[in-house]
Amino acid sequence: MSEKVAIIASNGGLFDAYKVFNIATAAASMDQEVAIFFTFEGLNLIHKEANHQLPMPEGKEHFAEGFAKANVPSIPDMVTMAIELGVKLIGCQMTMDVMGLEKEVFVDGIEVGGAVTFLQFAKDADVTLTF
Repeated sequence: MSEKVAIIASNGGLFDAYKVFNIATAAASMDQEVAIFFTFEGLNLIHKEANHQLPMPEGKEHFAEGFAKANVPSIPDMVTMAIELGVKLIGCQMTMDVMGLEKEVFVDGIEVGGAVTFLQFAKDADVTLTF
């Protein structure tokens, strides 16, 4: 029986994106069932345009060189890997409505749902994380 990992992504910066997708893809590669609920600024992580230009925390610009030297995949590549590994990506319907965003502005393969959608998955998760 595989474990379940439930992640809430509510922040939209570059470091947050790497945390979310690094954990999610690692868990999925270990045959764990993974779902990520993207809400508020976290929606930037799966936005077709925004996820190409996520903000680096102020004063941390030197990490860009480290990411390049270490051949760390870009966030769009991490999203693709997550989808290919079967990670369930859930965009928060309420936040999308508040922000006036349609499903089409997000990467292909996401599901749109509310808190209940995520909670149905998370209620028996073995690991829950929030970023």
